[in-house]
Amino acid sequence: MSNWIQADQDYVWHPYSAMHSEQPTYPISHANGCMLTLEDGRQLVDGMSSWWCTIHGYNHPVLNQAIQTQLQSMAHVMFGGLTHKPAATLAQKLVELTPEGLQSVFFSDSGSVAVEVALKMAIQYWHSQNFPNKQQFLTVRQGYHGDTFAAMSVCDPITGMHSLFKDSLQRQFFAPAPKTPFGEPLVSDDLTELTQLLEAHHSTIAAVIIEPIVQGAGGMRFYSAEYLSALKQLCEKHQVLLIADEIATGFGRTGKLFACEHASITPDIMTIGKAITGGYMTFAATLTTAHISDSIDQAKPGVFMHGPTFMANPLACATAIASIDLLLSSPWQNNIIRIEQQLKQQLNVCADLACVENVRVLGAIGVVECKHAVNMAVIQDLLVQQGVWIRPFGKLIYLMPPFIISQEELSQLTMAIHAVLKQSVANIFIN
Repeated sequence: MSNWIQADQDYVWHPYSAMHSEQPTYPISHANGCMLTLEDGRQLVDGMSSWWCTIHGYNHPVLNQAIQTQLQSMAHVMFGGLTHKPAATLAQKLVELTPEGLQSVFFSDSGSVAVEVALKMAIQYWHSQNFPNKQQFLTVRQGYHGDTFAAMSVCDPITGMHSLFKDSLQRQFFAPAPKTPFGEPLVSDDLTELTQLLEAHHSTIAAVIIEPIVQGAGGMRFYSAEYLSALKQLCEKHQVLLIADEIATGFGRTGKLFACEHASITPDIMTIGKAITGGYMTFAATLTTAHISDSIDQAKPGVFMHGPTFMANPLACATAIASIDLLLSSPWQNNIIRIEQQLKQQLNVCADLACVENVRVLGAIGVVECKHAVNMAVIQDLLVQQGVWIRPFGKLIYLMPPFIISQEELSQLTMAIHAVLKQSVANIFIN
């Protein structure tokens, strides 16, 4: 065993894992395109885009060059009292691309922090409007917004993976998850309980926060754009801000550049991250309207009270600019359509398996929901044996491949899921 692999086992604590977990971690030596190469030489087709961010694949020459070029001038500089061209250029680009009306951009270094920023921004805005009691948030069940404390408080208390901390978190309001499927007209009572919560508690609710169209880590659910449109109208009626968490959905994943476009709405605040740098660096942003930023400017203390050390990191900004330009210059819409059609065709065969509850596809997202939770230790190894990297969770085996994936690579992913589920290996599910 290599020294570094032994060091990993001895000292490294992996995400959502025991320090000395019996589940294997697979040592990777390098990655290129859609392929991950393990230390032992095996190659795996990546179906995860490294948790949904490497939309252009790995080791892309354009993104590599962007980092190398920026390194020649500076890797980092504090953003307090200083500024630089990559940050200003990126901010302008984001304002031009996101829904009309968002024009103030606050950079941070991760998606969870971008959510924290959004929540603080909403509270500070209402302070500026002389509504200091608006301190709570309303959201829907089966949502997920991150692992930091305020973000945990607006995740589903059960499926959001944070039930252990429930007594330490601020109490928020939870409405039922949207039940109207994507592409279908809104079910008449889908917003009933949410409406009742807004009517009863709007005086203390600062904002509704929601993942537009796709609920990600809380259940990989796709819901109607009409729900999102109606929610925006309800927020306006009850003087509550709407925060759209586009960290997982932004930059083309659902077939629109941003998922809010499916409902033709502009949220009051939007968070973006993950794919913003094409998976090269940890980076995120929170965007809001001029009205909100101006209101915060004009009220005491006259500044927004947040400032990450690595805010607007020049390397990340330069890479994000290159990644966005690369996306916009590519046939990304055609790629998403191609991926969506292939996922629908090839994953639907899983629907006939006795262990499968549901198969659903939207854009470059494919989900096979099983009737029972999968045994990660068993199924992960079976998938690796099929030559693919897919990381299931709960009852869900899902795909979010890079946009550049070939037809043959995508087929390997879909066939691997079907082959593993068809085997009916003992202990593959947790009953």
